[in-house]
Amino acid sequence: MKIGELAAATDTSVRLLRYYEERNLLESYRLDSGHRRYDDSAPAVVRRIRALLDAGLPTRVIRDLLPCVRRDGTVAACKLATLEDHLQGLDDRIRALSETRTSLAQLISATHAASRPSAETATTHPR
Repeated sequence: MKIGELAAATDTSVRLLRYYEERNLLESYRLDSGHRRYDDSAPAVVRRIRALLDAGLPTRVIRDLLPCVRRDGTVAACKLATLEDHLQGLDDRIRALSETRTSLAQLISATHAASRPSAETATTHPR
């Protein structure tokens, strides 16, 4: 399969397919003419890569997981700890972002409250 055919079959840009190759996520072989060719399993591999990227995994983790991804998209038990670690990291970042959001919302609320004219200021300083 040519790179353009793989791109069309997976709705993925040629540039992105080349990037997957650079990151050692996708393999191709070269013809004598130098053109890339992919075997028949390449569309399934690209779909797995995209699913793992959609799950928030970085390419360095995907490279490690990819050989353990089954056809149904699940990951072999030997790599489950990797996924659990990544999930814990996401949970930690979500908690930190939530705390940051709460602090920012409180600052905005306090700023709005401080900038409203008080009842005393409104009666002593008519507009």
